[in-house]
Amino acid sequence: MPINIPKQLPAGEILRKEKIFVMDESRANTQDIRPLNIIILNLMPEKERTELQLLRLLGNTPLQVNISFLHTATHESKNVSKTHLDAFYKTFDEVKERRFDGMIITGAPVEHLQFEDVNYWEELKDIMEWTNTNVTSVFHICWGAQAALYYHYGIGKHSLPGKCTGVYNHRLNEPKLELVRGFDDVFKAPVSRYTSVHKEDIEQHPDLVLVSDSDEAGVFLIMSKDGKHIMVTGHLEYDADTLLEEYKRDNAKGLNPCVPKYYLPNDDVTQAPLNTWRSHTHLLYSNWLNYYVYQLTPFNWE
Repeated sequence: MPINIPKQLPAGEILRKEKIFVMDESRANTQDIRPLNIIILNLMPEKERTELQLLRLLGNTPLQVNISFLHTATHESKNVSKTHLDAFYKTFDEVKERRFDGMIITGAPVEHLQFEDVNYWEELKDIMEWTNTNVTSVFHICWGAQAALYYHYGIGKHSLPGKCTGVYNHRLNEPKLELVRGFDDVFKAPVSRYTSVHKEDIEQHPDLVLVSDSDEAGVFLIMSKDGKHIMVTGHLEYDADTLLEEYKRDNAKGLNPCVPKYYLPNDDVTQAPLNTWRSHTHLLYSNWLNYYVYQLTPFNWE
């Protein structure tokens, strides 16, 4: 089944060329079924790229999914046009009276700041509190996952000696969970962060399950025992070349970055990287949509 997106959203044409099943609102409204309503809080600077990455995954499901986009009102985005935001995004004030079946909160390039020093932290706290009553299940990515662990469970982050970047092997600790149904016991996943959370903090919390971690990259996939919050500290949604582009960007800034580990053939930045995590990415998102959103959300929120 398709994802239902705004008719003129630029990502739509790219998705159609990739044979991702999408439909516009006019067609979706003629179908007599109960679609899932998913809202994406996009905190990434390059919002259009993140839109495309996530929509590819949400479109790979037998469920019809209505997509809404949310941005923070207390932070001015510099890498996307106001025209794009006005056309396709809403603010929290515009949606806070609604209820959604699922929500995605993306990462953000603010790891170097304490949570309270992020200029939209108070707004994000209001949004995360609202999800407790207005969203069935929330999928948190990278910094968004750390923010959720901090706000909902009181677990802080800590700085790493250097940037953890690469495509690392991760072990599956809870293979019987529906969230990871179909996963291999060891799978690859992209990681790109300067901070992490302590494994023991997750394992000792009575409301959390450490689903997956890595000997080198640390904690990766965490879930609340009630399925309300899914937290991924890496970037399974990344395209094959995203880590390479981040490396080139940091290099151009004179940051002397390390080449992402286990990513490029022979660690050669002139070589094209391969996507070795795509299948598990699709599994994770489809499992989340099916088992933690579709199977649990009320048919009538009222």
